[in-house]
Amino acid sequence: MDIGSAFNAGIQGFQKATDTANQAASDIARAVGYNAEEPSLGQQVNDQTVEQNTGSGDLSDLNQSIVEMRVAEYQAKASAKVIETADETLGTLLDVTA
Repeated sequence: MDIGSAFNAGIQGFQKATDTANQAASDIARAVGYNAEEPSLGQQVNDQTVEQNTGSGDLSDLNQSIVEMRVAEYQAKASAKVIETADETLGTLLDVTA
């Protein structure tokens, strides 16, 4: 296996983990009823305090999104380890040839 392809595999895995985490975070925000255009909880708007907004999401959807967030975390850690190992291998090869 080429060192460059190991780096690429690690980077692609990390990008996939980032995309998965972003999607899961979006799904979690939607499930709990968060809206970026709405004022924050407890913020004063027109002399009224914003109350908690209960989301319309299903609990199983929320649980699935949380699991996907954890999967993305482990995928990112594994991809970082691949990149680290490729870096160490390249360093070892440079030491041997130097």
